[in-house]
Amino acid sequence: MSAKLETLENRLRATLGARIARFVVALGEITIETKVADYVETMRLLRDTPELDFDLLVDLCGVDYSTYGDGWTGRRYAAVTHLLSLAHNWRVRVRVFAEADDFPVLPSIVPIWNSVNWYEREAFDLFGILFEGHTDLRRILTDYNFVGHPLCKDFPLAGHMEMRYDEKEGRVVYQPVSIVPREVAPRVRHEPGYGEAHD
Repeated sequence: MSAKLETLENRLRATLGARIARFVVALGEITIETKVADYVETMRLLRDTPELDFDLLVDLCGVDYSTYGDGWTGRRYAAVTHLLSLAHNWRVRVRVFAEADDFPVLPSIVPIWNSVNWYEREAFDLFGILFEGHTDLRRILTDYNFVGHPLCKDFPLAGHMEMRYDEKEGRVVYQPVSIVPREVAPRVRHEPGYGEAHD
């Protein structure tokens, strides 16, 4: 481990203490996991502690762990945030799992980083993670009448309805899918003698 990474680890452990539920150092990166109850305060400390100074939220994404690895037994939905300190030039990844798999709820961190607004909306839209306290939590990529959350592992790969804008009606209309299912495996034809050894 580099000296810089070791310094960051020591500062994270000293600042966050018991708020760290799990600490992982892998491939030169630090990931900390926190509990829902500690999430907001953890994020506030990461931003406001001068020794850490994570002033830039780079990304927040939803993750569905339902088919992760062999025999995954943990929670299903998580929000993973990437933070950057411009002053110290270091990064940290923060992961928090929603406590209920059937109705995932996490606190919003928009009051800490307002740049996370659309990222939380995206995680809500694509994974169904509800961010409590978000002032404008609504779909951002799918239509309002869309049913389900397309990045969940159990979302069907083929649908039965499609939407399009109808010029004559001047609105979006729904209709049965007009695409004929096809085989996606490529068909390969080889010339006679292909791959045989030649003298």
